[in-house]
Amino acid sequence: MRVEIWSDIACPWCYVGKARFEKALAAFPHRDEVEVVHRSFELDPGRAKGDVQPVITMLTRKYGMSEAQAQAGEDNLGAQAAAEGLDYRTRDRDHGNTFDMHRLLHFAKEHGRQDALIQLLYRANFAEERSLFTEGDERLVELAAEAGLDAGAARAVLADPDAYADEVRADEREAAQLGATGVPFFVLDRKYGVSGAQPAEVFTQALTQAWGERSPLRLVGQGGGDACGPDGCAVPQHG
Repeated sequence: MRVEIWSDIACPWCYVGKARFEKALAAFPHRDEVEVVHRSFELDPGRAKGDVQPVITMLTRKYGMSEAQAQAGEDNLGAQAAAEGLDYRTRDRDHGNTFDMHRLLHFAKEHGRQDALIQLLYRANFAEERSLFTEGDERLVELAAEAGLDAGAARAVLADPDAYADEVRADEREAAQLGATGVPFFVLDRKYGVSGAQPAEVFTQALTQAWGERSPLRLVGQGGGDACGPDGCAVPQHG
């Protein structure tokens, strides 16, 4: 069975949702027969490569909220991530264009290192002090090498703006065709869809149903999962 995950490195709910899905997958009896493929979805495709700004600044401008409100949202996201065992820096993160990261992920897929690279990109963006967006291509090359890819080949991919660009755009078109308006968006064997960073129990249900049934794509847990879309990311509320 194949599970396709549309996501963006800049999406905090994709970071959290991946961990929740993997928790369900680890307990799934047929986990060794499940292929996971990461698909591209840019939350901010119109942003120029060099246009980098602090996350808090981006949130205040995009939502018209105060800095205190934006920071409270980040703090709550940090708590959600911590509940899944993830590190999350709630202060001084940057936001920028992720197109080159998606191109590199398609390169990594060809070499069987896609999941390793996306996990390193998430870690770099959400947990590490160094900005993923301000150090240029060499930072991405460094992460690609850490994921087990050839550094020279990764550098060549990044130096060619056309390399894997068509693959990224194809993923994004397919997401639109499937009705994905935000991420994370999980498609299980083209039978079921799960929208948002749902609880692990929802992923368990979807894995079980997709394994045993043949039907058109149906959304499982529709409307209840936090996600990021073109207009921004859902902000968790205090309980």
